Order: sequence, then structure tokens, then C-alpha cells
Amino acid sequence: MGIEGREKVKVLEAGALALSSQLGKTVQRLRKAYNLSLSELSEQSGVAKSIISQIERNETNPTLATIWRLAQALDVSIDRVLQAADDEPFLEKSSRGDTPILVSDDGKCKLAIIGWIKTVEWLQWYDFYADPGGVLESEAHQRGSVESLSVSEGELEVEVGGAIDRAKAGETLRYRCDRPHTIRNVSQKPAAAMMVCILKAAAME
Repeated sequence: MGIEGREKVKVLEAGALALSSQLGKTVQRLRKAYNLSLSELSEQSGVAKSIISQIERNETNPTLATIWRLAQALDVSIDRVLQAADDEPFLEKSSRGDTPILVSDDGKCKLAIIGWIKTVEWLQWYDFYADPGGVLESEAHQRGSVESLSVSEGELEVEVGGAIDRAKAGETLRYRCDRPHTIRNVSQKPAAAMMVCILKAAAME
């Protein structure tokens, strides 16, 4: 192999390393966006927990089959998982099909994840929709987290730590979400709201 060939290999190896590093960060961010543990993502994807952990720590180069399984479990396209951060355009557009949707246990509430994946560790925001009677029960987020629910349609009730309040269209409820909390549609028609979750809120320490 000539010098040119060796240099080409070095470039390819450097590119593979950069891609692997970005992949690990992306998988971790997506997993946290869905509030999934390593065990839960392993169960949903069929990829061993140890392998996912190694991917997130940039300690392994996963096969395309492994990336595909993780992409399916995280409900995101492979090209989005593989996309390098430095190559992303400043002006970015996501289609309806690219927007992950979470559904409540009762099937009556939906959360469309519209927040930027790069901010998921400290800022998350969603489009929230609930059919009449819909209930969304959430586990506690990390200590100091605050959630803001701005209602655009219908009427929603929030219960957290024994406190209960309601908001109609044009009103906003803000509350600590570092404890179990519940959102209910108490109106007789569909309700919609913008939900923003701020993690690691220093003001609440």
C-alpha cells in the first residue's frame, strides 16, 4: 500500500470514529427523550444492554443491523441517527413523519416530541393532545425540574404533590415535575396544549 493509500485509511478511520462518537450521543439523547432506561431500550430493540451502553460511551462500532434496531425502537430514521452534528444545517425542518409520538396508557393522550434533540437533557417541549377524559400520568423527573403547560384548546387539570388546579384556553399552569404528576382533560371536548419541561432548574434548589 502506498502513502496515498495509508492516508486514505487514516481519513476513513477518523471519519468512522467521529461518526461513532456522534451516534453514541444521539442514541443517548433519544433514549432520554423517551425516558427509557438502558434495560427498556434493550428490550424494545433486541440489542443487548451492554452493547447499547458501549455505543453511548463510544466504546464500540455497531453494525448497520444494530443501528437499524435502535432506530426502530427509538422511532427515528437511520439517517437522522447517523447524521453528524457538525453537518446539520442551521435552518432545520422536521416533517410530521419524523416527529416521535408518545401515547398515554389509556390511549387518549398524545405527546408529539417537537423539541430539539440536542437540548433534551435540559429542555424538552411537546405538543400535547387529549381526548375527553384522557389522563397522562408521569413519573418524577430529576430534582429541580419544572413543567409549563399552556392550554390552547379545552380545559386541563394538573395534579402534583396533592395540589390540583385547572387551566382553560389561553391560560398556563407551571409546576414542579420532580415528583409524580398527572394531567387530565376535564372538558367534554378534545384539549390541546404546549408543554415545556425545564430540567435541572437551579431556581428550585
